[in-house]
Amino acid sequence: MADLDLDVSAPLGGGVWRFPADRPLVLDSGAKIAGLEVAYQTYGALNDDGSNAILICHALTGDQYVAGANPTTGKPGWWTRLVGPGKPIDPARHFVICSNVIGGCMGSTGPASINPATGEPWGLSFPILTIADMVRAQAMLIDALGVDTLLAVVGGSMGGMQVQQWAVDYPGKLFSAVIVASASRHSAQNIAFHEVGRQAIMADPEWRGGAYAAQGSRPEKGLAVARMAAHITYLSEPALQRKFGRELQRDGLSWGFDADFQVESYLRHQGAAFVDRFDANSYLYITRAMDYFDLAAPHGGVLANAFKAARDVRFCVLSFTSDWLYPTSESRHIVRALTAAGCRAAFAEIDSDKGHDAFLLDEPVMDAALTGFMGSVERERGIGR
Repeated sequence: MADLDLDVSAPLGGGVWRFPADRPLVLDSGAKIAGLEVAYQTYGALNDDGSNAILICHALTGDQYVAGANPTTGKPGWWTRLVGPGKPIDPARHFVICSNVIGGCMGSTGPASINPATGEPWGLSFPILTIADMVRAQAMLIDALGVDTLLAVVGGSMGGMQVQQWAVDYPGKLFSAVIVASASRHSAQNIAFHEVGRQAIMADPEWRGGAYAAQGSRPEKGLAVARMAAHITYLSEPALQRKFGRELQRDGLSWGFDADFQVESYLRHQGAAFVDRFDANSYLYITRAMDYFDLAAPHGGVLANAFKAARDVRFCVLSFTSDWLYPTSESRHIVRALTAAGCRAAFAEIDSDKGHDAFLLDEPVMDAALTGFMGSVERERGIGR
């Protein structure tokens, strides 16, 4: 396990924590980020024996505002389905932590941050990141918050990748792990979809070789198209058919290229809303980190070998029947590897027609599964409910 003895103390409630320049974040690429900043939120309080801390890891376009109101969008937190009073993860019982990943654009150090060496935004001079780098930064934050051991690390999609990386890199710092709608590596299809999005951004003349911030422009059209293409992968054909079908946006056809169909208007709205809250270069960096993710690669290509050090961690793996971005076969692969490594793993495939986004939506079976798992983990840890 890495040495995380940082002589710092981050405040509760949240904010942006800046680590000392003499304790840089060392990346898998060999690059270093000095003066690392991590934006985070906390909910609830750490109990007397420090046994109730839960880290929640966000997905590609998520942020640290997992519960409560997001000050940027004004909308509720992105996982209030599971985090809140009376929910499976409850600030009345748990000390909940969620941070913006490095490379992100909601306060953590990323390509839109100022490079102290130049006084300009990093842009494409920012070093390439990995999921392991994101987790390494989270581990530094957890230590700064005074948390020795996490009751659970929980995440869906890219968040589930971070959860797996936590189990492999810091098994001694977590008691349990919840992996929802995720995979142990990106498939060729997933890499292909990400490449389409990246090319859409880089083909926008306003991208300006990644230096758009310094030049006062924004590649909004390219980023919007990237979001539209990705959003299709988060849904399922039954969900699209149920919600939109071939319904027209107005009476009659336009006989042109306006948004004739409701599904077209929906995607355009998703793209337009996204550019107001996300940075284009962050999208490039985070999708590249996901594409590079291959948990088994450093362990001889055998996933079970990666999990051998995590035999004392309790795992819960959840998937959805209509998720074709990270299908159930990917979750079963993780469960088989955990079993082969001698880990304790609970698994459930949840029947849903909502596609990959089901992990963010109203899914009572998911709620029940997580409530049951967290209850058993708390009993083992001696935490009263």
